[in-house]
Amino acid sequence: MSVDAVTDHAALAELAEVVGASVAYLQVGDPSLTKALDALAAEGATTVRLVRLPAHGPAPARSWLRRVAAHWVREHPGVEVEVVASAVTGREAPLESPAWEDLPGFRHHVLVCRGPRCSAKGSVETAQALSAALDSRGLGDDDVLVTQTGCLFPCNHAPVVAVHPDDAWYGPVHPADVDRLVEDHLIAGGRLEDLARPRSARAFGGTS
Repeated sequence: MSVDAVTDHAALAELAEVVGASVAYLQVGDPSLTKALDALAAEGATTVRLVRLPAHGPAPARSWLRRVAAHWVREHPGVEVEVVASAVTGREAPLESPAWEDLPGFRHHVLVCRGPRCSAKGSVETAQALSAALDSRGLGDDDVLVTQTGCLFPCNHAPVVAVHPDDAWYGPVHPADVDRLVEDHLIAGGRLEDLARPRSARAFGGTS
């Protein structure tokens, strides 16, 4: 489930080939778990065993693995799926929930670039520091929603962080900059001028 897992795809694919398995992802990576299950069913598989990597991953990963598998089983009753030697019955919790009906009411949406250059230059640590800084101040998703994204393009300033709806773009943002980002921008409403990267406005649909 980790967004970092896809960066190890080559190693995971090699391991899967050795043990006669295939690799799938719960988020970000390709193939998705449902896409991989579709492929196995098309090949005639009648029993599928799902193995979580890492084996002792966080609880949300364990929960979502079974929840997504159950969603697929409900649509493919002819295939048996098990997770950690426990059958997925299809009676598990659905993907939908009343708690996930409404758009979150966050004040700020922070995008942390996890493109190849930003990841190579430390955006993993930046994202971790940001989560820790928000947690330490009691700021949750209804205050600041953090999303790790693919490439945001101004790669020369990696790691890149964008804050919306303020249309504020920063880079490079290292873990040492995160407390200042949280305090000065997300809480106080100011800007980090020394890290700011102005976004040039361009006119579309015409010539000058």
